Amino acid sequence: MTFRGFVAADFPGSPRLSEFAKELETSGASLKVVDVGQIHATLKFLGETEDGLVLDIVERMRTACKGIPSFPVTLRSAGAFPSVSRMNVIWIGISGADPLATIAARLDASFASLGIPPERRPWAPHVTIARVKGGRNLDRVRQILVARKDDTFADAVVDRVRLKKSVLTPSGPTYSTVEDVLL
Repeated sequence: MTFRGFVAADFPGSPRLSEFAKELETSGASLKVVDVGQIHATLKFLGETEDGLVLDIVERMRTACKGIPSFPVTLRSAGAFPSVSRMNVIWIGISGADPLATIAARLDASFASLGIPPERRPWAPHVTIARVKGGRNLDRVRQILVARKDDTFADAVVDRVRLKKSVLTPSGPTYSTVEDVLL
């Protein structure tokens, strides 16, 4: 059996995150807004993952986290990939994410031996808040992003990374935790 897997750091919702999500949802744009209860930073996307690899994956996660204690981060600023003028993904940045970048780089290097290809781009400290599904009312979204570019949305402490399972549904993906690795 396989599952669609990824390694992530989860973040709790906050009133400011919920307010931002609601603002995007009511913008009139063709967006798929993420449920703020599922906000996370993907450290390594694994794709279709064999159940039999879970123990090896978790061992590599433990090795990637070795020597990194829990640390505070702030979800701050808003923007879009590849740019605000040509947006596909709307994101919130993560301040204080250097330890996450270290873990992501270690994971990327260690998963090659399991046949999981390295990332094509360097890891960027962000959480996805919405995906653009069409060109309608994107000027309104650009206005929201400009107004929110310096906002602080939440403070959190990263004390673990998780192997996650993603199930794609018509109403959006649902995520469950396969395994936790404590920092």
